[in-house]
Amino acid sequence: MSDSKEVKKTEMIYGLNDKPAPQQAFLAALQHMLAIFVGIMTPPLIIGGALQLPPEMKAYIISMALFVSGIATFIQVKKFGPIGSGLLSIQGTSFTFLGLSIGIGLSVKAAGGSPEQALGTIFGVALICSPVEMIFSRFIPSLKKVITPLVSGIVVTLIGMSLIRVAITDIGGGQWLLDNKPEFFGSSTNLGLAAVVLITIIILNRSSNKWLRMGSIALGLALGYCIAAVMGLVPFEKMSSLATFAAPIPFNFGFYISWQHVIPMALLYLITTVESIGDLTATSMVSGEPVQGDKYVKRISGGVFGDGVNSAIAAVFNSFPNTTFSQNNGVIQMTGVASRYVGFWISGMLVILGLFPFIGGLFSIIPNAVLGGATIIMFGTVAASGIRIIASSLIDRRGVLIMAISFGMGLGVTFRPEILGIFPGIVKTIFGSAITTGGLTAIALNIFLPQSLHGQPIAGDGDAYIKTKTAEAK
Repeated sequence: MSDSKEVKKTEMIYGLNDKPAPQQAFLAALQHMLAIFVGIMTPPLIIGGALQLPPEMKAYIISMALFVSGIATFIQVKKFGPIGSGLLSIQGTSFTFLGLSIGIGLSVKAAGGSPEQALGTIFGVALICSPVEMIFSRFIPSLKKVITPLVSGIVVTLIGMSLIRVAITDIGGGQWLLDNKPEFFGSSTNLGLAAVVLITIIILNRSSNKWLRMGSIALGLALGYCIAAVMGLVPFEKMSSLATFAAPIPFNFGFYISWQHVIPMALLYLITTVESIGDLTATSMVSGEPVQGDKYVKRISGGVFGDGVNSAIAAVFNSFPNTTFSQNNGVIQMTGVASRYVGFWISGMLVILGLFPFIGGLFSIIPNAVLGGATIIMFGTVAASGIRIIASSLIDRRGVLIMAISFGMGLGVTFRPEILGIFPGIVKTIFGSAITTGGLTAIALNIFLPQSLHGQPIAGDGDAYIKTKTAEAK
């Protein structure tokens, strides 16, 4: 026991309830901002492009995504009664709802609706379905035998593996470059910038100086940003089109319902619940907090409840459903700062960036290769955290079988999405994600596979294992 305590002591600079000095909290919060900023902006950016929204409307929903993420993060971190996890769990716009949101918007426009009605319908459907996640969160305590460390570990590992693809794409120059100018993708310039950032982070992270370790990601990104700017690779001209202030107006685009999309939206909220359980488990793990027991289950329940509440708030303030972000777990592990008080700084920064788009614009023009150099290591640590969660269980033949099938199914649909070609679009949307397919497979197998073979204890049941071995010895 003393060994494990010593590991936590040396690896974690600030634990969950520690209060860093303001300058240290700001530095840690800044690194979280750098990790999530593009992730929060990307869904509204993609949806706005797909729906061909006017530039000012697109800019507004991006600003509201940042504003809502700040409010949602405060609720999640502060914890109000049963709402929130109380962990350093950051909220941001969910990628899970991308396909369905675009589908709803396009169907409204095809029927003659305006861009405002398209957005109002997306937010309306998201709002009336958000209670699904809140209701499901109340049943998590009774499902702790289903959502075991083995299942959670598989989901967290798949989350990390899925994010690695995003990181490596950024290292090459980004998705737009790959789609439109593939001959420039993976150029020596992009690879060089990413390498500078990655090497800088590694060197600083291994430093015994806690300031350098806590600032390793921010300093690595700053160095890459400066080099890219000197090389003329930072598009500062895009800053001129940004508005000075964006006021958060409830139901700014109206409130409409498309009943045919209610059931698909509700299903996606259920899927998001599974992903959030994995994200929150990873956050608890890298923060040195338990991933089993009543305290853990209560935190997960509160976190999922918070996801539902925050998604409702997002719909009211003209943004898309929110969820816990997994990339921040990599930042926690790299910096050694798990203090939830850092979350208050992050929420404040997000609100300010949402209200003043020009400030956020400085972050939005960071070159993809610079971001990729940092996110490749952060996302990799998320996958490593999942492996650590799995390793906390005793894995027998049953556990190995669950892992093998879950990883195979989850990664399989990622490598060959064409396998879902014969299915309707909603099925592709739901099961086209490695996290969704692999996570649901793990849950199903954990329910239906026999709990033991020839009287042997199940995977993860340490007490049963000890009792069995003691009886055998006697």
